[in-house]
Amino acid sequence: MKRAFLFAGQGSQYVGMGKELCRQYTEAEETFNDASEALDMDMKQLCFYGPEEELKKTENTQPAVLTMDVAISRIIFNKGIKPDAMAGLSLGEYAALVMSGVLDFRDAVILVKKRGKYMQEAVPIGSGAMAAIIGLERDVVNEIVKEASEKGIIEPANYNYPGQIVVSGENEAVQCVSDIASKKGGRSVMLPVSAPFHCSMLQKAGDKLASELGNINIHHLKIPVMSNVTADYYTNENIKELLIKQVSHSVLWEDTIMKMLEEDVNQFIELGPGRALTGFVKKITKKMNRDISFSNVEDENTLKVLLEKMKE
Repeated sequence: MKRAFLFAGQGSQYVGMGKELCRQYTEAEETFNDASEALDMDMKQLCFYGPEEELKKTENTQPAVLTMDVAISRIIFNKGIKPDAMAGLSLGEYAALVMSGVLDFRDAVILVKKRGKYMQEAVPIGSGAMAAIIGLERDVVNEIVKEASEKGIIEPANYNYPGQIVVSGENEAVQCVSDIASKKGGRSVMLPVSAPFHCSMLQKAGDKLASELGNINIHHLKIPVMSNVTADYYTNENIKELLIKQVSHSVLWEDTIMKMLEEDVNQFIELGPGRALTGFVKKITKKMNRDISFSNVEDENTLKVLLEKMKE
């Protein structure tokens, strides 16, 4: 059996995450303490008690979710459960790189806080939007995006799974995509985000991130990690380049999972808050005649379920 770990990204956070794991596991406790010290802020207070408005701020969300992802991963690793490959959705990719040994956790948590700040600052609030286009094929959505680009900047941001593609860009262009999509039999859902992520409007954020990455030690990969930008594996040479591009390029999530499936991965374990990625993978593999196992770990209960499954 080939196993992949998948790491949750921004949007999966919730008040209370990690609280019981910190009570039960020193690995989680130490991870939250490391994050608090590195950032000079109380990560436990933020994640366990909120308030939600503070947790939802991009520059707080990103280090909070990374901390949660890594805390759970350290517990799992110490139980002797290791992956053959890893991938994360946008921010989640940083957790994969930490667990692969590429980034030191303290460096990563400082970096993603700055990443969140830069992404928020790159575009004035209210001047960009994101929408999930549901029920249309990729080629159709790509054509709609091309058509709507007459109204302003608009690009595919996330290829999540067949039938769900997120678009990102200037307000009028996003609205235009939504209108055309509905005429073609699809529907759109505006996303509650504070900036148009994963499009060229965030180029400045990538430039600032590049400067920060220049000050960070990058170590060699110990476990293969797939890049959102290429839907292929990182090499030791292209890590910084792809992390910079990731801010303003499409997340090729469906392609990433397909690549793993081609390489006979048949066990997917999502680590971190929520279970959105598990849902995405189920939709990607829905019509495949293969025996595929799905798990997610976000709290004590889901951890017990996984550990029981691993005994079978």
